Amino acid sequence: MADFRSVLKAWGHPEFAAVLKKNIAALDSNTLPLQQGLKAGSYALDDSIEAVILSTQELPGAIEIKTQIFYTSRTPGCACAGDPTVESEQTEQCLVLIRIDKQTAEATASLLDD
Repeated sequence: MADFRSVLKAWGHPEFAAVLKKNIAALDSNTLPLQQGLKAGSYALDDSIEAVILSTQELPGAIEIKTQIFYTSRTPGCACAGDPTVESEQTEQCLVLIRIDKQTAEATASLLDD
């Protein structure tokens, strides 16, 4: 998935949350389960991803972070001549568990039930 080496280095330091949020914001909708978390739109956009850290847990081989991800989705209009329906964007959110392997710094993300 993603290399979270900088996040792993920041673990246990005051800058951990800021480094984690920056790394999450840099991910795309193919890496995060944003499409699966849609509730209002048709497809997820990855141009404005924001994370709120809910909890962190250190395990023997990994660090797990439960986070609320906020992003936007789009519902396309028909684009037919005379059709008043236009593309619209909606604010979306989903609960995601990010697991960072301590050995490889590889991070995986999975959708959690709200």
